[in-house]
Formats: sequence, C-alpha cells, structure tokens
Amino acid sequence: MLKMMLKPMKILIVKTSSLGDVIHNLPVIVDIKRHSPDMKVDWLVEESFADIPRLNKGVNKVITAAVRRWRNNLLQHKTWAEIKQLKQQIQSTHYDVVIDTQGLLKSGLMVSMADGVKHGYDKHSIREALACCFYSQTHAVSLQHHAVERNRLLVAKSLGYTLENYTLDYGIAAPQNCQSSLPSNFIIGLHAASRDNKLWATEYWVELAALLDEQSLSLVLPWGNIAEKNRAEIIAQQAKNITVLPKLSIAELAAVIGSSRAAIGVDTGLTHLAVALNKPTVAIYLATNPQLTGLFGDAPITINLGGDLKSGLMDIPTPALVIHSLQNVLSNQK
Repeated sequence: MLKMMLKPMKILIVKTSSLGDVIHNLPVIVDIKRHSPDMKVDWLVEESFADIPRLNKGVNKVITAAVRRWRNNLLQHKTWAEIKQLKQQIQSTHYDVVIDTQGLLKSGLMVSMADGVKHGYDKHSIREALACCFYSQTHAVSLQHHAVERNRLLVAKSLGYTLENYTLDYGIAAPQNCQSSLPSNFIIGLHAASRDNKLWATEYWVELAALLDEQSLSLVLPWGNIAEKNRAEIIAQQAKNITVLPKLSIAELAAVIGSSRAAIGVDTGLTHLAVALNKPTVAIYLATNPQLTGLFGDAPITINLGGDLKSGLMDIPTPALVIHSLQNVLSNQK
C-alpha cells in the first residue's frame, strides 16, 4: 500500500510596507524554509515594494496591494474593483497559517480576507491594538527587540519552532543586470529619506565626496522623486567624482548596490537593502533610534552612527567619522 503523501503547508505572510520594514521581514522566509523546506510561502506586500520579496527564491508567490494609492482614490470605482480583485486572489488559496508581521489595522484588515488560522502580535506587543481583533492566535514579542528580531520571533512562535540554531540570513542576492556606465570603483550614497529630519546636510555629502576622491573612490547617488533628484544634482555640482543615476526600480538599485564597494546612507530603506545584500554599510542616524530600527547585519561590516542610546541624544556624524567608519567596514570585509 502506497504511503499517503501529505500536502505541504501553505503560509501567507502579510508585511506590506514600508521599504525598510519589508526588508526587515526577509529573514523569516529563510527561517521558515530551514524549519520545513516543503512549506509554500506567499507574501502580501504593497505594490511599490514587490521587488523585495521577489528577490527571495523562498517566496512562492508575491501578492500585491495598493493601499497607498487606494487611500487617495477611495471614491473611484477602479479602486473598489481592485480591492475586490485582491480579496478574490487571497481567497483563491486556502492557507494553513496566515501571519501578520506588520501589526497595523490596515494589515489586520487584509489578514481578515484570508482563509486560514490567523496569527499576530498580542495587545501588549502590537503597534495598533485594534489589529488583534482579526487574529485567531496572538503572541507576546517584546517591543524592545529590533524589528528584524520581532518579525522572526513572531513567525517562529506562530509555526512552533525556535531560532536557537538559525543564524541571520536575508536570503537575497543582487541581480546581475547592472548598468555598464557606472564608475569602476564606487560607493553608493543613499542620501534620500522619508523625512527631512533624517537627511544629512548637502555640504556633508560634498565633503564626503572630496574625502572619497582622495582614496580614488567615486560617489554614486540614486533618487526616487524630483526633490531627491534635485538634491542629488546640487551635491554633484560641487564635486567631480559624483555620478547621479537615472531613476531606477528597486530591483535595478539592488543591482547597483551589489556592484558597489560599500554603501553609506541615512535612515532609509535602501540602506537596509545594502545590509540585506551583505554589503559593507555605514548608516547615519539623525532622528531615530538605531537600537530598534538600525542596520541589522554582520557587525564587522555594518556600522550605525549617530545614536547616543544612554542620553537619548542624536549626535550628527561628521564626514571624517563616516570615512573612518567606512575604512573599518571595508577592512573587515571577508
């Protein structure tokens, strides 16, 4: 008599935004596959960040939502048609387990569309407590953990395994379709951020470029909107060794980061992407606490600057300190 084959479990992970948060969620895919390689893992994500889970070969299917776009067009028929289509797509698969690592009301609402046992943070661990109403089971995960650790612990508790022997692995590699027009020896400068108080002054970037030039290194600046493009061009006008990139997709930027010697960036999702791609990276923190949302990767090649955790003050790193830190991470590169 043939032994009956058990169907692999189907898991839906809900982590929609923002870019840094989505990147912080990547290690859970590697953890799940280590625990049970046969599990099929789908990921529900905001459409503008879908390139990130697509970089991870452990993701079976990427489902996209457009909450940011829908918010601005709630009265349009097209918006409600797309929401209905998303619900149908989610419900076309029966999931054994649905896990909301976002912990927001919007993600809880999307979890409610799914067919399966729903897991999330408990009311003491979650960012928006109303989301707990949509979960079948809740789990305690300290808010004092780094965001990467919180994601990993929640998924481990939801699926019944421990992280004791699981090293951190983001599970992605840079695409190989990089631009041929890039300098041969460059640092990528991730200068843009979602809030102005996270930005490092343009004169610091100019001074940094001069210090890089002394080491025969170029500085490459990406951008995502007109304001960021204008800022990059202002910086580039004051230094001879700066290249301003054309507008690129996240996957294309991942390829550029992969071709760089190292990354220097402010508190922005692309800086976390550099860490996920295992690039030597120096982060400049000016308004947020790196203990909870800072770079989380291989310590010898990852440095967070700017947070005085004991006093709660944020010091502004100088270009000289950034260059010194860059030399350290480059020398520690394996």
